[in-house]
Amino acid sequence: MSVIVTDKGFGPETWTGAFDTAETISAETAALDVASDQDPLPLLAAAPLLAMIRVDFPSFADGRGFTLARRLRLAGYKGRLRARGHVIADQYAMARRSGFDEVEISEELAARQPEGDWVFRADWQAHDYQSRLRASA
Repeated sequence: MSVIVTDKGFGPETWTGAFDTAETISAETAALDVASDQDPLPLLAAAPLLAMIRVDFPSFADGRGFTLARRLRLAGYKGRLRARGHVIADQYAMARRSGFDEVEISEELAARQPEGDWVFRADWQAHDYQSRLRASA
């Protein structure tokens, strides 16, 4: 079972559809599972047709998923974008800034990093060091 993290805290899974992969994508695909090392260029053509893209994070030290999310958003993807896997509470603000709408974590991680740890970082726009630097210049 998974826990979905949003700016409001923990919530249940609300997606009821299936997830395809880059290898099984078809004209009927509504949601896509993407590996963090996936080349984003082939995704860009299919992205406008997808309701959700879920990017896997195999390790909290692997930041390629943040880059993938940013590239998808810059290319115009407007659908639901979810990070899944080993994303920790300290990375929540980065996930939101790079374009993710939500994070999917395991129940085990949710027990180790309770909801308050995530909600503390939910005001991700207020703690942007680049904005603080621009304001002081």
